[in-house]
Amino acid sequence: MSLDRSQVENVAQLARIQIKEDEMADTLASLSNIMSLVDQLQAVDTEGVEPLANPLDAQALLRADEVTESNHRDDYQLIAPQAEKGLYLVPKVIE
Repeated sequence: MSLDRSQVENVAQLARIQIKEDEMADTLASLSNIMSLVDQLQAVDTEGVEPLANPLDAQALLRADEVTESNHRDDYQLIAPQAEKGLYLVPKVIE
């Protein structure tokens, strides 16, 4: 599918972007190429292909929930300007 200048201007207006005059030819060519790729994808026969939730059969690949670092809170609070009962004390910023 090939686009014309008025269609690109309309898309730019809807997207609230400004396309400068010297960029119009490149933008028109890029959008036309994208639309051609979409046309190619739509031409593929997908009869009998079941839709997928994701290409990995909906199995989340998560790492094991293991502790990999030791707790250094007490060490950090020793050098903090103010700390009390495991909490950092900071100045009030909102009245």
